[in-house]
Amino acid sequence: MHITELQEQVDVWIKKYGVRYFNELTNMAVLTEEVGEVARIISRKYGEQSFKETDQKDLGEELSDVLFVLLCLANQTDTDLQKAFDKKMQLKTKRDADRHHGNKKLNL
Repeated sequence: MHITELQEQVDVWIKKYGVRYFNELTNMAVLTEEVGEVARIISRKYGEQSFKETDQKDLGEELSDVLFVLLCLANQTDTDLQKAFDKKMQLKTKRDADRHHGNKKLNL
């Protein structure tokens, strides 16, 4: 599924079940909250912190929450995320074609 299709799917869901989009500022706060939940899981699963009994442990679910809110923000701001992503990948590919292969820190 392309990003464009994901944006459309979120838009249909919002209109059917969510009534309307939260405003952009609210969604930015929600996005920050969701990224924090991803950070909590990562720090406990891959970092030095340990899980608490109350911690949610499903990384996929939290990453999906981040994606959902990101898609909402893209829709609200009339951003074609597919086009922006494709452009970014071209830029990164051109800019970083040899950069990482020459990084001694990555080639241990």
